[in-house]
Amino acid sequence: MGPVKDPYAELLADDGPAVLAMIVGVEGPSYRPVGAAMCIFADGRRAGSLSSGCVEADIALHALEALEAGRPRQVRYGRGSPFIDIQLPCGGGLDILLVPNPDRAVLERLVRDRRERRLCVLEIETESGAMQCLSEGETGREDGLFRVRYMPDIRFLVFGKGPEASTFAALVQSAGYPNLLLSPDRETLEEAAALGCGTRHLVRQRMPEDLGVDPWTAVILFFHDHDWEPPILEGALDTEAFYIGSQGSQRARDARMLELEAMGVEQAARDRLFGPVGLIPSARDAGTLAVSVLAEILAEAGKGLR
Repeated sequence: MGPVKDPYAELLADDGPAVLAMIVGVEGPSYRPVGAAMCIFADGRRAGSLSSGCVEADIALHALEALEAGRPRQVRYGRGSPFIDIQLPCGGGLDILLVPNPDRAVLERLVRDRRERRLCVLEIETESGAMQCLSEGETGREDGLFRVRYMPDIRFLVFGKGPEASTFAALVQSAGYPNLLLSPDRETLEEAAALGCGTRHLVRQRMPEDLGVDPWTAVILFFHDHDWEPPILEGALDTEAFYIGSQGSQRARDARMLELEAMGVEQAARDRLFGPVGLIPSARDAGTLAVSVLAEILAEAGKGLR
């Protein structure tokens, strides 16, 4: 089975009749969150996922009925559902909103905002199916409206040289995260590029100013030659990146902290720096280190990204 397709992109790529299906309510545990979406076409094709596979086929049947009727409908699965023959393995309940022929102009703006890394909110009138894009709002239902808040994906800027840098870039690439590997070493860049990662040759010991670092960006350094670190970290600490970390031992961390202090970097900025990086202490191989660092970054993202 291949990767799950983006329902919005698939819907916009086909101008035929289609239904947007979205989770608008969850009771108890759920495989997918409120706001998860799927599209269903008139010929039965689907893109996206709303469960572990246990209700998608039935959702498609209700979607085609909504398409024929020309108006939205809501269906309930699991706990409290009239469809007692369809069980959710998690034991919870799902409320699904089906919107026939959703406003493609609004969805185009949604896709554009997400591509350009802008926070956006999709608002849908549950009775009529009318929708609009907003710049503010929280996910949930209110007075006949459903809103889902979309934050930009976590983006990884990976600086470094050697297998640690290329392995980490390959890991986040395989997980589907936007990423860019910057390295002074062409072999490191070639290894990552062969796996589909974005790459850039780093020719100076500094943080490039055109990287568009935002609050959903993580910056991670994998250098054995620690002379590269302080100027890059100085620039990174002057951005809104939610995570900034650098490979190395506690001794290496102490040395870079002293160097940053000597460069005039304020204590508050230095306190933002993670290191030694990773949830697994003293990881000795590139693969373990990559998984360890990714887990730490995702845990940090879960604490406060909004």
